Amino acid sequence: MSGTFSKIKHAYHLLKSIDLAALSRLSEKVDLSQVMQAVGKMDDNQLNGLMKMLSGSQGKKKELPPIDGDFYDLSAKLNEEDRALQLQVREFMEKEIKPIVNEHWLNASFPFEIIPKFRELNICGVTYSGYGCPNRSFLMEGIIAMEMARVDASIATFFGVQSGLAMGSIYLLGSEEQKQEWLPGMQQLNIIGAFGLTEPEVGSATAGGLTTTAKREGDTWVLNGQKKWIGNATFADVTIIWARDLDDNQVKGFLVRKDTPGFSVEKIHDKMALRIVQNGLITLNNCRVAESDRLQHAGSFKDTAKVLKMTRAGVAWEAVGCARGAYENALDYTRQRKQFGKPIAAFQLIQGHLVEMLSNLTAMQTLCYRLSELQDAGQLKDEHASLAKVFCTLRTRDVVSRAREVMGGNGILLEYNVARFVADAEAIYSYEGTKEINSLIVGRAITGFSAFV
Repeated sequence: MSGTFSKIKHAYHLLKSIDLAALSRLSEKVDLSQVMQAVGKMDDNQLNGLMKMLSGSQGKKKELPPIDGDFYDLSAKLNEEDRALQLQVREFMEKEIKPIVNEHWLNASFPFEIIPKFRELNICGVTYSGYGCPNRSFLMEGIIAMEMARVDASIATFFGVQSGLAMGSIYLLGSEEQKQEWLPGMQQLNIIGAFGLTEPEVGSATAGGLTTTAKREGDTWVLNGQKKWIGNATFADVTIIWARDLDDNQVKGFLVRKDTPGFSVEKIHDKMALRIVQNGLITLNNCRVAESDRLQHAGSFKDTAKVLKMTRAGVAWEAVGCARGAYENALDYTRQRKQFGKPIAAFQLIQGHLVEMLSNLTAMQTLCYRLSELQDAGQLKDEHASLAKVFCTLRTRDVVSRAREVMGGNGILLEYNVARFVADAEAIYSYEGTKEINSLIVGRAITGFSAFV
């Protein structure tokens, strides 16, 4: 008897939930007597499910949690000033970069119109003291890199070359006169810099195998050779060129000004990743550079490595940003995309992928946070930066792969953003030291044996 009463009660609520006009329209499409017979055969669980479905059809929208890749709320550890800067950078990337990024990525073009807007953020040389630089923490530098890469890794790379590699070389290894000449203008993006280390035939072996040479002739140095994959090279005002001194076989750095005779740049085309970054093939043909433009405190590759150690942490943060952008875009997509009558985010297999992505992302964020703490405390070692670079770029590849997977065929379309993250993750994985080279740096630290050839 109680079961019959329960069904009558459900039927009453069911009829109450349907207005007469809708019932009349429905009767033109289906046999209502058959519908009522089917309802009468339902058990309580089935009737409850039907009521929930009808409630949803009446415009009651489920309130979903916010989309936020910072699952452990690491941003809460920032002070008020740093948190405000983080949000300022995020707003800039969302407002100024996101609307134009896919078009420029597709066309392999750089949005030069953003440079004046970029200047207003006042974040170039963020960790340096003096010369107009903000003198903020390395943690803040990492978070800025993450926020940029969360929208576009190419813009993050442009910033990393300008603020980190180019300005960093001058800040760490230049004379006071060189710092005064270059850093204020670079900080304001009135002067654009590039960093020329990698060569067509020399990538991982730069420590001892540079083929670009430097020969001193009085107060002039003559440079010969080529550099490849040099970001910003096609429009840089100054390029840091690393060359092997023919007299002592040591690596030295030179400030090569744009339009210097013997210095030419050819844009590298047909890249599948970081297409907005203007990478160049630099040719130095008896390029003459004054002694006053030699980095005065760069006497060996150990000095070059100081710059790379400082910036490698930033690459790990870029990997975090790339993964976060892919995860957040994928999560948003799965909550909107419907199959079989409900959002695909409601299916177990999709949730499994999302949780794997978030797990990797959260591990990467916490690792990089600690890495920046070590850097701010002056305790960062080569192996610390290398481990972060290895782990984060590896995990990013996994995150972007899963993001593309949960989006199905739409995952390969630029308009859904994730395809760009999938491609760009491959470049982040390789530059500033491959997985193998960085692994050997860590391996040497933990075993006491060098496995380098």
